[in-house]
Amino acid sequence: MNAKVKLSEIASLFLKLGIIGFGGPAAHIAMMQDEVVAKRKWFSEQHFLDLIGATNLIPGPNSTEMAIHIGYEKGGWKGLVVAGLCFISPAVLITAFFAWAYKAYGQTPAVQPFIYGIKPAIIAIIIAAVFPLAKKSMKTVTLAVIGLLVLIGSLLHYYEIYLLFGAGFVGLFLKYWNDNRSLKGNSILPLIALPNFATPLLAGSNAKLFWIFLKIGAILYGSGYVLFAFLDTELVATGLLTRQQLIDAIAIGQFTPGPVFSSVTFIGYQINDWTGAIVATIGIFLPSFVFVALLNPLVNKMRNSVLFGAFLDAVNVASVAIILSVCWSMGADSIMDWKTLLVAILSILALFAYKKINSALVVVGGSLLGYLLTLL
Repeated sequence: MNAKVKLSEIASLFLKLGIIGFGGPAAHIAMMQDEVVAKRKWFSEQHFLDLIGATNLIPGPNSTEMAIHIGYEKGGWKGLVVAGLCFISPAVLITAFFAWAYKAYGQTPAVQPFIYGIKPAIIAIIIAAVFPLAKKSMKTVTLAVIGLLVLIGSLLHYYEIYLLFGAGFVGLFLKYWNDNRSLKGNSILPLIALPNFATPLLAGSNAKLFWIFLKIGAILYGSGYVLFAFLDTELVATGLLTRQQLIDAIAIGQFTPGPVFSSVTFIGYQINDWTGAIVATIGIFLPSFVFVALLNPLVNKMRNSVLFGAFLDAVNVASVAIILSVCWSMGADSIMDWKTLLVAILSILALFAYKKINSALVVVGGSLLGYLLTLL
């Protein structure tokens, strides 16, 4: 499963996922699991789970970082860059178009009828993907209890990074307590200093914009909604952006595919046209490439260490619990009537009855069925 693949295959996979990837990080990761574990057999379920757990421990957009992890392991440094750029690019280009239309005409295209059925279909995709991951992650009764407690904590809106690290340290402590053994030399993770970024040769306003988004990309944990809280503090409160523009950016982030962080392309364009869009986009995503490049070689070392393996197992089950919590919240928001419930049920039946069905077909089918149902 460690064999390298052609860059063209990595590119085509993540371009497709970037185009059909509606629904946020949980949905994106579910689609990746379907493609690289179930269909292509590039990774075992355990290694894919380890990547999810490790990714949740670093700042930045989780699904983008998962794409970068996959690209790095299957195509080296070139794969890292290709996977990341191909996954990000569709969302960035679509958002850039909406940013231009918004600034030129004061509104965005009416797309609500077409996404009416996508959201419940996405719920089905997440459920189908998380089912085998949940079975794999709950190796013991202790891990199942940790997962249940994290799920409850997530539903009660406790900060997810506290839940993840808390679960990890509980798992580590219990393993140490049960085995009564000392840490081995290879169990200690090395401290790695992040490289200093050279100041880009940018105009004054764009340099400020770049550093704002670079800072956010380097320290942000949590969902896209946490991102918008940061943006409100950094941009709205300082007068660089109006609150209405931020609200419209949030809306665009919800109905475009790919990572919600692509909303910053829209924001950058509103502040300083195309150059603002470019530097904002580079700034927000650049830390993810750096973090993954530093973290990926450590994942196998963590798995091979007895104690850090226990830490990773607990983080993995916590990650699955948080995905389930996100799925519950999405369901509460998107399944509003019998029509959306019908789309969700039919999508779930299709995914469990035909395990090789492409998630892209489920997305397209949900969109078309939802659109037809809105005509009734």
